[in-house]
Amino acid sequence: MTVDVRTVAESEFPDWQRALRTGFLRPPVVSDEEVADRLAHVDLARTIGAFDRDRVVATFRSFRQEVSTVGGGSLTADAISQVTVSPTHRRRGLLSRMMTADLAAAKERGDAIATLIAAEYPIYGRFGFGAASWATEWSVDVRRAGLDPRRSGRPEDGGRIDLTDAEEIRKAGPAVHRRLAGVRAGVTGRSARDWEVGTGLGVDSEPWREPFYAVYRAESGEVEGFVSYTADDKWGDAKQPLNTATVRDLIAVTPAAERALWHYLCSIDWVGTVRSGYRAPDDPLPMLLPDPRAARTLTYVDMLWVRVLDAVRVLESRTYPVADGLVLDLRDGDGLAGGRYRLDASPAGATAVRTAESADLVLDIAELGTLALGDESAVRLCRLGRVEELTAGAAARADLLFRTPLRPFSPDIF
Repeated sequence: MTVDVRTVAESEFPDWQRALRTGFLRPPVVSDEEVADRLAHVDLARTIGAFDRDRVVATFRSFRQEVSTVGGGSLTADAISQVTVSPTHRRRGLLSRMMTADLAAAKERGDAIATLIAAEYPIYGRFGFGAASWATEWSVDVRRAGLDPRRSGRPEDGGRIDLTDAEEIRKAGPAVHRRLAGVRAGVTGRSARDWEVGTGLGVDSEPWREPFYAVYRAESGEVEGFVSYTADDKWGDAKQPLNTATVRDLIAVTPAAERALWHYLCSIDWVGTVRSGYRAPDDPLPMLLPDPRAARTLTYVDMLWVRVLDAVRVLESRTYPVADGLVLDLRDGDGLAGGRYRLDASPAGATAVRTAESADLVLDIAELGTLALGDESAVRLCRLGRVEELTAGAAARADLLFRTPLRPFSPDIF
């Protein structure tokens, strides 16, 4: 029988939730309380299911999102989440049907890009998405780090570390997060709901474990960073503490705040290991330690994926460090954002217009998503065969235009 792909009615949402949990290999049981809590915060017009008779066999949801660009600007994104296909209905084109419908709707709405966090790397490139930011997680052996534990909570710059609670994080955190978006590309916006869920409000199918919270206050008293973390309770046979502190969220907008928060975490009594959580690959953490080898890399992985829907807005939304012009021939098999564009950029601003001029670079729309936030090298993409250089030196010029001193950072999985 034909599988029907369409938006989900309110009465069908519990079945949609069960299918979602099945796809993510979680127990396929959802309470009425959880359904009600989640239903209050989803847009059913952007919640898609695949229906085989009366059973939901695939799930897909999107929502509005703001993503920071290079130079402190932002783009409106179609954020895609909760994508699953039940194991009984794989390889039937259900994801393609749901994705095609959603991207067409996003284009019609005027969204500049679509975004997602990919559970598996090979899936989304065929839909025009490119990996635009990466993340690293470190495990710090505190005993090897070489830090003076007496510095805990006593920054030497006039600021201070204060333990606090979730209520203060919900009040002070959004301003700190917005400041981070002003200096880092790739930061996705957090709604009031995100702050609630991230601090234990709302219903969840997994048991909530209340973390510890700490803020860094500058000498003026202004909050310039915060951290939430949990700790386990492990002891060795000789009654020595072997505890690990795991960072859930750490946002800092000044070097002083970053130094103070990492030093604080690495000097908590009984903590022998600090797990950093996902951080920007150029996070200063290892080099803040007298012995950087104490920070062992646990993972280096793709994070935010970007699908360009409006090439002009993407190219014009960011700043560029030098003055130059390039003609980009963008190939888009889905016909959403392809074409030949001339980019004229300088520190004063940028324009991008369609042109019939000869192209300097030829690239798939996914590669523009990879380049847009400044993380990837056009020269490397040429060496990989993913960008074609038609004008000698054009890839190196593109690197001077697109790449940024700070790598993009996307701290949130959605």
